[in-house]
Amino acid sequence: MANAEQIKSLIRSHFSNERERFYSIALQVAAHEAKKGHMALANDIRDIILKEKSKSGPNIISFPKDLRGLVLTEEPTLPRSSLVMSNDHKKRIDRILHEYSQQEKLKAYGLKHRRKILLIGPPGTGKTMTAKVLAKELGLPLQTIQVDRLVTKFMGETGAKLRQIFDLIQQELAVYLFDEFDAIGGERSRDDDVGEMRRVLNSFLQFIEQDTSDSLIVAATNNPSLLDQALFRRFDDVLYYDNPDEKQRKQLICNVLGTFVNASSFKWDESLKQSDGLSHGEIDGACRDAIKEAILSDKELVKEDRLIVMIQERKEAKSGGDIRR
Repeated sequence: MANAEQIKSLIRSHFSNERERFYSIALQVAAHEAKKGHMALANDIRDIILKEKSKSGPNIISFPKDLRGLVLTEEPTLPRSSLVMSNDHKKRIDRILHEYSQQEKLKAYGLKHRRKILLIGPPGTGKTMTAKVLAKELGLPLQTIQVDRLVTKFMGETGAKLRQIFDLIQQELAVYLFDEFDAIGGERSRDDDVGEMRRVLNSFLQFIEQDTSDSLIVAATNNPSLLDQALFRRFDDVLYYDNPDEKQRKQLICNVLGTFVNASSFKWDESLKQSDGLSHGEIDGACRDAIKEAILSDKELVKEDRLIVMIQERKEAKSGGDIRR
């Protein structure tokens, strides 16, 4: 059953008339029960919540006025099985999920579960997808903070906006993704830095260190070399991402093409060779382009030669050059 903190949070949110927070906590209880193998109970809880939410109209979270447009909300549907990565990475993500679901057991021994995660890697390698999977598996909404807009549009007020965001993290249980995190996490000693940005980084360091919420905080960056070294010790876990290897590329192509590929008869050699060096996102895009072409051509399967064409188009777009087929 629900742990003590979840029960107290449910009661508080009910009497405070915080409907969306109540729904979020209830979904967390469902995810907790599912992890324990109580699937019937977990499904019953989810069905009750979905039924009630359908009566009250679309899910709209009331943000502070100054944060509208800076925080995007979604309820991800990507399961853990959609991740294509090494077994080591999967184990580390499983550890985050397991510690989160068993946080009360850890707290009883004075220990904290992993809930502040830093993801590092090139664009399209699965960082955002990881945040979506974490939200899905924990039964929580995903709140994406538009860090680039936070800094460039509200330069003089960035520190105040950060405080409001961390207030939101405390009040609304969710997975919070700080995308393009290096926009505020840059090295404080950089010669081209300005005083305002140093103050913003200092504020973030203070806020994340003091945060004691139950929300999961995920920061993602493409440029780890730009990050201030003081940031790394503020996170409970750091995961590094890279382009998929050959085995992962084959799995990814199979996952995306789905029923549009006969894996046993598909000629893999050239597709796997041509896709070397592409990110998960670029391969995903090439596969979806091939599926669209097959549908519009009234074909049931994607042939290797057509997939290769789509892969080469992605490589051309990436290099900006003219790759002759």
